[in-house]
Parts: sequence; structure tokens; C-alpha cells
Amino acid sequence: MIDTGMAALPAAENAAGKRVLFVASTGGHLAQLNRMAVRMDAAPDSVWLTFDNEQSRSLLAGREKLLVPYVAPRDLPGVARTFRVVLDLLGREHFDQVISTGAAVAFGAFAAARLRGVPTTYIESVSRIAGPSLTGRLLAGTRLATRLRTQHSGWATRRWVLHPSVLADFAPVPRSEVPPAERPLKIFVTLGTIKPYRFDALIDALLATGEMSGDTVWQLGETTRDDLPGTVFTQTTAAEFARYSTEADVVVTHAGVGTILELLEKGIHPVVVARERVRDEHVDDHQRQIADLVDLLGVATVAGATRLSAADLRSASRWATRALGSSEVTPA
Repeated sequence: MIDTGMAALPAAENAAGKRVLFVASTGGHLAQLNRMAVRMDAAPDSVWLTFDNEQSRSLLAGREKLLVPYVAPRDLPGVARTFRVVLDLLGREHFDQVISTGAAVAFGAFAAARLRGVPTTYIESVSRIAGPSLTGRLLAGTRLATRLRTQHSGWATRRWVLHPSVLADFAPVPRSEVPPAERPLKIFVTLGTIKPYRFDALIDALLATGEMSGDTVWQLGETTRDDLPGTVFTQTTAAEFARYSTEADVVVTHAGVGTILELLEKGIHPVVVARERVRDEHVDDHQRQIADLVDLLGVATVAGATRLSAADLRSASRWATRALGSSEVTPA
């Protein structure tokens, strides 16, 4: 069962007035924790530990942050570096708790917090619909996490307590102005910046729809191409992303949680296409689970890379998304 509701915040995450060290990898992990932190009402001198990139600089502007070198999955030297940084920080400054959504960077931070006696809360990513990630399993097995949270009722237990889902905050609404059928759609395509994975299948499917034109804007990440109409970027700035996504009739994205959250927060109903492991587009198939979830919630038009059609693009152009107030969300 996929949980689509909201529950009251567990007391451990209701960090009102407490100084928190928020820890997350950039991308979907940081986007989720940033959204959750709004409800936690932590002390203004709380600190964010993450990596230095365009997302963290824009998302955390004006907040106290500690930027560490990138920690890749299964990167033991990177975990050790983070451990030393956090151990030093917790030895110099007082924190009431450490809260993280992952990924590998959480392991080093939680190991340091345990040595310093600081309580820790790990909130598993909303992308983990069937069970915890490797980070979650390791933190549970080593008991480095004082508290464990899941965003899905289907695998919640007494130990993995249900936490409100970040994707349950949104609902689809008809778009006030629909692009006319006689002109090509203005399309923004964003494939994320996941290294070293390409996503040629989605680009080929988009070209086959006949809807790509000189008005199309592409953000390709690792997928280098020289056969595309329109404007092509390897990576966009936060300001460029905001401009191109809000000016487009349709936004097409991979099923990355961070990108989807940002688009939903902008009121956009995206076309979501999951990367697949069998085509060497990602390390696993968790993006298919995210695609299934946003499809169930109705906040995106979902298609497979081999089945994407012009009709999917036109359908998405008729919809928008709105954020729900707390009283509008059905309790879990």
C-alpha cells in the first residue's frame, strides 16, 4: 500500500526551538529535508550539512551551512571524511539532534553523533516505497539512528514509524490557460545531473513525438547530444531552471524526487519518465516506484520512455498543481 496521507508529526521530528544539524546529500534528499524542516520549526541557528552545488547554494541561501566534499554511494573514504568533520563540529558546538534523509553522508554524521551522545533521526526517502535503502538498512542494523522514519505506511513498523509524505502535499487542478492545438508546445526537458548515467531513450522518444521545436529547452546532464532542436544546456542555474520551467507549456523530467518536488512547488504538472536499470540509466529501479507514486496521486503524467507520445505531452499541458493546506490533506 502506498501512503498518500498525512499524519501528525512525531514528537521526535517536531524540533520546535531546538538546534538541529540537518544532513542530506544534494538532489532529492536535500529537497525533501528542506520541505520537512519547515514543519519542524527548528531554531534559527540550526545548521545544514550538505554538498556545494547550485541547488544547495540557492535552496539554503541565508541559512547557516557546512559544505563538505561529495560522498558517493558506498564511498567509505567519503563517509570517514564526513565523520571527522561532524565529530569536530559536535565537539565545538551544541546541537539537540541530528536529522537526515540520507544518503551515504548520513552514515558518517550519525556515527559522529553517536560518539558525542546526540540523538539522531533518519527519515527514509519517499522514493523507497517497498522498504529502506542501503543507508537505511545500515543505520538500522548498526543502531546509529536513534529514530527511524518511513514515508510509506506499507512498510511502517513499530521501529520504522510513519512520517508524513512530502508528495502528499499536492493535488492536480485544471490549467487556467491551455496551449492552442495549432502551435507547437513550448517544452522544457530536464534530465537531472546523475553521474555517469545517460538517458538517450527519453530523448529519442521525445524526438519521435514530433513536438520538439526551436522553442524546446534541454537540460541534459550527462547525456551529450548534437542532434536536438532548440536550446541545449548541460546544466542550468537555479534561476534558469525556474524561468524555463515556468515559461514552458510542458516540463518533461526524469523521476528524480528533487526535481519533481521543485516542479510541484512551482505549480507545474510534469511529464515524468523513469530511468531504468536495464538500460544502464540508473543504479537501480527506484525511479519507477516514484513514477508510480506521482501517477497514483495524479500530480504528474507518467509514461515509459518507449511509450511516450505527443498525446501525453498535450494531456500534461492541460493540468497544473496546487499545494494543499494542512486541513485539506486526508489523515493517514
